[in-house]
Amino acid sequence: MRRESGFTLTELAVVLAIVGFLLGGLMLTLSAQVDSRNTAETARRLEQARELLLSFAIVKGRLPCPATSGSAGDEDPAGGGTCTTNYAGFLPARAIGFQPVDGQGFAVDAWGNRMRYAVSATTWGTTPFARYTKQHVAASATASWSLTQTPADLVICNTAVAGTSCAAGTSVTNQNVVVAIVHSTGKNGAGSGTNEAENTDGDALFVSRTRDPADAAGGEFDDALVWIPVGLLYGRMVAAGVLP
Repeated sequence: MRRESGFTLTELAVVLAIVGFLLGGLMLTLSAQVDSRNTAETARRLEQARELLLSFAIVKGRLPCPATSGSAGDEDPAGGGTCTTNYAGFLPARAIGFQPVDGQGFAVDAWGNRMRYAVSATTWGTTPFARYTKQHVAASATASWSLTQTPADLVICNTAVAGTSCAAGTSVTNQNVVVAIVHSTGKNGAGSGTNEAENTDGDALFVSRTRDPADAAGGEFDDALVWIPVGLLYGRMVAAGVLP
């Protein structure tokens, strides 16, 4: 009699194990590729937001206020004035014409998280920093203003710290440089690590550093930040002819 040939249970188990191993490796590779693509796309959106904010300043003579949870993606208050919040708001997508947005009109990063925005509370009058056009200066007989005026609040460190100034050796900028910050909370959203928490606690101190894993001393960190230095803002406005 002829014997039928086939795989034994042991052979099938080995084959399945090999297939599972290969599929697992493939999934990890695909996941890494997706993360890399989202990171690059988020960086592009942050740069786009910075350019739109600079264009807004050239046209309006000021930077927009941040959006708030109830402002449907527009600056709060709409049209400018004393900001409802300077440090704990969202990118005002409607005011600057940013896309893409979520269903409520808020700008989002590549992971679908709302992009955040802070603007210096240093003011001339009652508007955010940079209401400095020829027209506004001429309109005030008491204005004491020049291109040497700087912000005095926003500061970026590479490590979280209590208070409103960086610890020794951790300063990325000082409090006379940054007029606005745009940031993404990354893939993990608003994480619980101390360094990420610094970027959403509502004060004028922010953290920018290389990515950290979850077991790092300050917890996981995958936030991405861009900021507008005062020199860049003035340079763009002078080049556009709206500042002397």
